[in-house]
Amino acid sequence: MLKSPLLLSILLVLIPLSSSDPNPPTLAHAELTNYGFPIGLLPVSVQSYTLNQTSGEFFVHLGGACRLTLPPDNYLATYSNKIRGKIEQGRIAELDGIRVRAFFKWWAITGIRSSGDNLVFEVGMVTAKYPSKHFDESPQCDGHKSAA
Repeated sequence: MLKSPLLLSILLVLIPLSSSDPNPPTLAHAELTNYGFPIGLLPVSVQSYTLNQTSGEFFVHLGGACRLTLPPDNYLATYSNKIRGKIEQGRIAELDGIRVRAFFKWWAITGIRSSGDNLVFEVGMVTAKYPSKHFDESPQCDGHKSAA
């Protein structure tokens, strides 16, 4: 019997040490993975989110507008304070609140599809495919430091 309390004590000491990430994923990030997307589609600054399980309609609230660089081609992107859309397995549609700068112009990302090991970003009728591995970590908004 002595081994069980000792093992439990060791685990209780090690668990906080192993989760020392200064910006642990939020429930919104975890929800992305439930639908087949990597957590890096949302910045670390998520404050709250709501999801209608029936319709898939979601709202994500950040701590303010966010500007960051998206991998792998280093496109400048802006996230509004509020992001909305509809999510289902492997697809985010009716997306509003994320814009990317390309070809000297700002474009709204209107949808994202998960296709095997790739993400397909929709900008109106135009699409761009990127390996999803580039979105395995949530980006930090420019000018924000992690709480280390």
